[in-house]
Amino acid sequence: MKKKVAISIGDLNGIGIQLALENHNTLVKEISPLYCIDNTMLTQAAKKLNITIPDDFITIENIAQSFEIEAGVVSADSGTYAYASFVKAVELARENKVDAICTLPIHKKAWELAGIKYKGHTDALRDFFNAEAIMMLGCEKMYVALFTEHIPLKKVAQSINEKDLTRFLVDFYKTARPTSTVAVLGLNPHAGDDGVLGDEETIIQRAIDNANASLRQAQGTVAKPTEIYSDPLVPDVAFTPNVRKNYTHYIAMYHDQGLAPLKALYFDEGINVSLNLPILRTSVDHGTAFDIAYKNTNLNSLSYINAIKYIVTN
Repeated sequence: MKKKVAISIGDLNGIGIQLALENHNTLVKEISPLYCIDNTMLTQAAKKLNITIPDDFITIENIAQSFEIEAGVVSADSGTYAYASFVKAVELARENKVDAICTLPIHKKAWELAGIKYKGHTDALRDFFNAEAIMMLGCEKMYVALFTEHIPLKKVAQSINEKDLTRFLVDFYKTARPTSTVAVLGLNPHAGDDGVLGDEETIIQRAIDNANASLRQAQGTVAKPTEIYSDPLVPDVAFTPNVRKNYTHYIAMYHDQGLAPLKALYFDEGINVSLNLPILRTSVDHGTAFDIAYKNTNLNSLSYINAIKYIVTN
């Protein structure tokens, strides 16, 4: 039985709709997709792309007000539609009408222009479900979860506290279900060098110890702490080939600490997964690519296809 998946269409001034149309015939072999876009906007986009709409491309009416697609333009209209498409997909999942949702890329500024208070999908999902959603990105070879996400770098250190990081580590392990030790990155250069370059690692270590103890107790095991979470790793060597041999899952303290190496290694195939929610949500791990939207560019679809594959296998 194929899983039913609601696909929010993202910013229609970007590449999302091209990905949806071009990969539909591949995806229907694995899932039953339901696209959160109405026929008026779909027809307009397909005409601009010169792509024939597949006969079994199932859509939903009354998403939001129609507007004129402007390739590569950040607009309130496109932001409004993208958000409405996302909300519809979440609604379908909440009502158990679909098994999961997959989100195509939005533009955060377009959401802001539309008066939407959220910075992105994950922020919204936390509010929708009153849950501490966890952002995990990557592929089968390497996943990276982010303790802090879209905040200024100057606020990262003050955001690291024992209580919140302990909860994060416990929730991550329970929902990501890694099968081997999870690598935790320190915050400072050299992981602080025993306090010479910063002392946040002492907080991180306490949270690790707490999480290891809690998880071992829940599992009824006396396994060593390092068999669940590692001690804080030196960030600048954590992603070297020899270290990566030991880990498939990493916890980064801030956005670029984890995503810069991940995207350098696996940009084309990475996906975004929202953990610790009552619904399953995946997404492509790239943006709207306004610079190539509606220009008959040959798109790399691997991230989108992998986002769907994750749903199929989880």
